[in-house]
Amino acid sequence: MVQTTRYEEHPFAQYIRILGKGKNGSRSLTEEEACDAMRMVLDEAVTPEQLGAFLMLLRVKEETADEVAGFVRATREWLRLPADAPHVDLDWSSYAGKRRQLPWFILSTLLLAENGATVFMHGASGHTNGRIYTRDVLAALGIAPCTSLQEACRQLETERFAYLDIEHLCPRLHRIIELRPLLGLRSPVHTVARSINPFGAPYVMQGIFHPGYRPVHQEAARLLGDANVAVIKGEGGEIERNPDIPCLVQRVRDGELVEEEWPALFERRHVKDDELDVRRLAQLWRGDIEDEYGTAAVVSTAAIALQLMGRAETPAAALALAQALWDARARDSYVAAA
Repeated sequence: MVQTTRYEEHPFAQYIRILGKGKNGSRSLTEEEACDAMRMVLDEAVTPEQLGAFLMLLRVKEETADEVAGFVRATREWLRLPADAPHVDLDWSSYAGKRRQLPWFILSTLLLAENGATVFMHGASGHTNGRIYTRDVLAALGIAPCTSLQEACRQLETERFAYLDIEHLCPRLHRIIELRPLLGLRSPVHTVARSINPFGAPYVMQGIFHPGYRPVHQEAARLLGDANVAVIKGEGGEIERNPDIPCLVQRVRDGELVEEEWPALFERRHVKDDELDVRRLAQLWRGDIEDEYGTAAVVSTAAIALQLMGRAETPAAALALAQALWDARARDSYVAAA
């Protein structure tokens, strides 16, 4: 009698099978399945082969809101905040990098921090050629990126602003993001990382590059119970309003899904700079230079956050408030890099 083959299947194999069982047999993961799968990934209970297959199957079909919510839940469970972590008002993710325009949004966050909002920014660096990343730009403003959650907590308490790279926030997600040059594609972790909101801030700003991801982020936020979130197609994929074009803001407002289009601020588009000179950020803040596009990007991006936080009812009122805050900024706060 011929014995049949018997083997013990790896526990993670079920999730690869769900995603990859052919055109008619495959399906998306439920939120619970996605949460369990991400727990295994974060615990490093999967092989490199399994992780690569899992990420690319998700990438081909594109992640659903339920999958994103499940992945984020597992990540939030994995993170360990210090017991005395400060309250954070606004979570701001920065994972795309910039290549066409300077990261003017950094000045937006500093303007908000100067006016009473505690802003935690987290992001990734160096995963895509030809882009500049927030971590590397902050030095031009005299700001040191944090290298631990403990350091970020201290900086949030003293400065109301802190940046922490995903490398230090969640090393496992960082290593997955760093697979992009090897796999040739971004992974769903870029979507997940934007949504983790590690301090549980009551207000969340998110930027995406592909418009199709706006409703995914919006619905995932609702599933996660994040009551107030604003998602925009940001310049270069960062949370930065392009003032030359209309901006659709898709929000979760007190748990309800809403959207609103903000009109363009200029009739003609501006010509982008020939090079990205990061020294211009501090120069613009200090009033040493004028830049119509940069100023409008800073002010209009801050305006979206101000409306999200309930400090203005309408886009027009939010823009007026943001402009007033910009005009009254402490111009000697940041020293331009040499």
